[in-house]
Amino acid sequence: MKAYRFFVSGRVQGVGFRAYVERLARREALAGWVRNRRDGRVEALLAPLDEEAAADFAALLETGPGHVETVTCDPAEEDTGDEFSIRETF
Repeated sequence: MKAYRFFVSGRVQGVGFRAYVERLARREALAGWVRNRRDGRVEALLAPLDEEAAADFAALLETGPGHVETVTCDPAEEDTGDEFSIRETF
């Protein structure tokens, strides 16, 4: 299963951003997780995605709640499991 890791920066904590990512992921039938990071970013790992679908998902993240400054997306070799979850801050 090909996964992609997303890092979202800006005013993305305390605005419902993780719940927004969860809704999008469930709508798209993606597995993975999302969490706040202590550096102020939100991190998500999602699968299965191909390169085009990952770029489309990144565009959706840019329109999320809060004020998004940047979204980076990198292929990841990590098992996401079969469901989606919100994880504790890392």
